[in-house]
Amino acid sequence: MTFPAQQIRFCTSRDNVRIAYATCGEGPPLVRAVHWGTHLELDWQTPVWRAWLTALTRTNTLIRYDARGCGLSDHEVDDFSGERHVEDLEAVVNACGLERFALIGMTGGGPSSVVYATRYPDRVSHLVLFGSFLRGRIARSTTPEQIDETETLLHLIELGWGRDEPSFRQLYSSQTIPEANADQFASFNELLRKSASPANAAKLLRALHAEDISALAPRVRCPTLVLHARDDARVPFEQGRALAAAIPNARF
Repeated sequence: MTFPAQQIRFCTSRDNVRIAYATCGEGPPLVRAVHWGTHLELDWQTPVWRAWLTALTRTNTLIRYDARGCGLSDHEVDDFSGERHVEDLEAVVNACGLERFALIGMTGGGPSSVVYATRYPDRVSHLVLFGSFLRGRIARSTTPEQIDETETLLHLIELGWGRDEPSFRQLYSSQTIPEANADQFASFNELLRKSASPANAAKLLRALHAEDISALAPRVRCPTLVLHARDDARVPFEQGRALAAAIPNARF
C-alpha cells in the first residue's frame, strides 16, 4: 500500500531535546499537537491512524510531530512536563515558519493546545479538541481508589509495554478502540510497542494525567470545536463536556 509523501525533519526544543516532525498534504496549515503513542513513519501503516491522516491531509498541509521520548524524537529525556510539551509545539511551529494556523489537540494533546492558544492567540486561527479533558486522570482523582487505579495502570505499562506478547498493551488498546477488529488491534498494539520504551511511555502518560487546564480554558478566544465519544473508556464524556463549557463560545 502506498501512502502520501511526507517530509520528516527535526528541530530542537528549548531544553535541546530533538523533536521529529512531518509535513504532508497541501493547503492551509493544520498542526496536530503531541499525544501519546505516535511514530511518524509507522502511523501510516496502522489502519487506526491511516484514515485520520488521509482525511486531515485531503485539503490541508498537516504538520504533526512525535512526542519527546517517542517515535523518531529523542528518547533520552528526563522532563515530560506540560510546559515542555508546549515548548515542543512552539519549536515545531517556528521551524515550519507558520504565522497563523489551525490547531488540533487529540486526547492528551488537548492541554498543550489550549495553553498554546492562550499564549499565542494571534497565531491560532481555529482550535479542535477531540477526546480531550479539562483535568487529567491524576488531577481529577478525589479518592485513594482512583489514584491506586491510575498507578496500577502505569505500573503495568512499565512492566509489560516492551514485551513481544501484547496482553499488557491490549488493555490500553481495548479501551482506546473497543470496536476494533483483530487486524486493527494487532497493528495498534505493535505501534504502541515501537513508539516508546516502557519507561518513557509511563512517564509521558503520567505527565498527561497530571494536566489541569481549568484555569486557562476560559482564556481561549479563537473559534473552538470540542468533540468527544459518549462511551470513551479512557477519558469520560463528562470531561469533554466540562472542557467545552469552560471555553467561551466553544461548540460541542
